[in-house]
Amino acid sequence: MSIFQDLAGNIAIGLGAVLSPDNLFYCFLGVVLGQLVGALPGIGVLVAISLLFPFTFHLEPTSALIMLAGIYYGTAYGGSTASILLNVPGQASSAVTCLDGYPMAKQGRAGVALLMTTVASFVGASIGILLMMLFSPSIAQNALRFGPWEYFSIMVLGLVAASTMGTGAPAKGIAMVVLGIIIGLVGIDVNSGVARFSFGYLPLYDGVGLAAIVMGLFGVPEVIASIRDVRRSGFATRSVSFRSMIPTRDDVSRSWAPILRGTAVGSFFGALPGAGGLIASFMSYAVEKKVARDPSRFGKGAIEGIVAPEAANNAADQTAFIPTMTLGIPGSATMAIVLGVLIIHGVTPGPKLVLDHPELFWGLIMSFWIGNVILVILNIPLIGIWVRVLTVPYHYLYPAIIVFIATGAYFIHNSSFDVVQVVFFGAIGYAIRVLGLSAAPLILGFILGPMMEEHLRRALLLSRGDFSVFLARPISAATLAITLGLLAWAFAMSVRAARRPLAVAAAEAD
Repeated sequence: MSIFQDLAGNIAIGLGAVLSPDNLFYCFLGVVLGQLVGALPGIGVLVAISLLFPFTFHLEPTSALIMLAGIYYGTAYGGSTASILLNVPGQASSAVTCLDGYPMAKQGRAGVALLMTTVASFVGASIGILLMMLFSPSIAQNALRFGPWEYFSIMVLGLVAASTMGTGAPAKGIAMVVLGIIIGLVGIDVNSGVARFSFGYLPLYDGVGLAAIVMGLFGVPEVIASIRDVRRSGFATRSVSFRSMIPTRDDVSRSWAPILRGTAVGSFFGALPGAGGLIASFMSYAVEKKVARDPSRFGKGAIEGIVAPEAANNAADQTAFIPTMTLGIPGSATMAIVLGVLIIHGVTPGPKLVLDHPELFWGLIMSFWIGNVILVILNIPLIGIWVRVLTVPYHYLYPAIIVFIATGAYFIHNSSFDVVQVVFFGAIGYAIRVLGLSAAPLILGFILGPMMEEHLRRALLLSRGDFSVFLARPISAATLAITLGLLAWAFAMSVRAARRPLAVAAAEAD
């Protein structure tokens, strides 16, 4: 009974924080911007948050977090619009929606597809929020028992998981993590007062700015790549009427079970470091194809193929906040940016955040409910507007993005050096993109690197330099064992991938 009383009290605290006019406005602004950006092909949530989060530095921490969170889960709603109408995903996690969404649009059922993805997104997000409300307090309470040994081990696991479980070669991901850690160590060491990797240049004594590296790595390369690569497809439908959105009874009966299965898959993968919405959406699609009585329907307009990934995507977006807020360990690059914003505002993420800043934590959770309701209300009536937004010429859109990047970088410290950093990391980001590498693990390494160093030094100080203490503590030892297993698995997959072309060539020669 006391658990429900505590939950009711926490809900009251959260509602008291989020129902202020300022926070309601920033919640509305965040979800609208997120939905708009999600509908535009080639931009995505990372670029959106990279562009906009510098403007939250002058807000209250709760308002800033509510706005960024709204952008984050709002893109998941908008991402399906371009996938269904243009066969071009608004963001990576919406790519699987193209497989059946675009065929439905060509069959004249775009309205049904858009409505059902909205319903699936809302159900998935709602269950994800409930899981966060139920489990976050207990996770935070147990995490208070963790010492620097456990935190260091968990952070190592998060970085290894993010670099090996994502897309691309695991070795490349690990290399990007190491590069991010090195960049994160630039500046004056807080323990010794010695400047590291600054090359005697005074502005680097304060380290590399989070805004500069994020906007440079994601904003600038995305604009360049989109101008070069994006080609506009024709619309599968010219207009979407309210009448065309009404699903049939067969659509409803085929949808409810996939929505629940997709939500379960998304909730699980969203809370895992390195997984997130992309893996969750593809896994849910694979599950539906596996359990379907007629798998041949998939890829030809099966409604299960759009509702399950969208439910998984949105559930993952919500549960991704659980490790970020309760443990201070982000599982994705987007969550790492959210973590960085909290640190900039002087709020330390982790188990004490739930206890020391309940109005921020529970205000954020309550904003999820309000934001998702706003998204449902806006998404269905304003689908026509989102369709028109997709017709904005790119030669108007991308120069405006470049202006936002430069302006946002300059006004953080009113320093032109920040703009120079953006240009520098923009060049690095584009080179990374051309080489087929991922910048997301680099951001995780940049955020977590200094935190890992702090916990490592604290652990060694308490153990008087004895490294064996990491294996003496059960949680730390188990976590490091899992990390070692992931590395072994990644190495095995790399060897198998390297041998596959040789085996194919040998078979062709025979």
